[in-house]
Amino acid sequence: MSEGDLDSVIHAPARLRIMVTLAALRDGDDLSFTRLQDLIGLTPGNLITHLRKLEDAGYVRSVKSGSGVTARTGVSLTPAGRSALDTYTTVLRQLLDGADAAGAD
Repeated sequence: MSEGDLDSVIHAPARLRIMVTLAALRDGDDLSFTRLQDLIGLTPGNLITHLRKLEDAGYVRSVKSGSGVTARTGVSLTPAGRSALDTYTTVLRQLLDGADAAGAD
């Protein structure tokens, strides 16, 4: 495995934090946009940009409900997103294990 095998959509630090945060939820659960923003520490514009990239890849979904003061946007990980994060994590662990093995020589 090489660094080139890491999913570049997930690899950006902010998107990785988003993916990991959403992966901590149970299947079917979501976080409100504002709660996710608070947890990740991004501006609304920055978060929207990263979420759009993740949505374009099919990794997250955003569902808007209500209107006015009761409006809510829920963000959740898709099954494809969970699978992509699992693969990303596996590749990263293999790279780290390879680095540890090379350092032991």
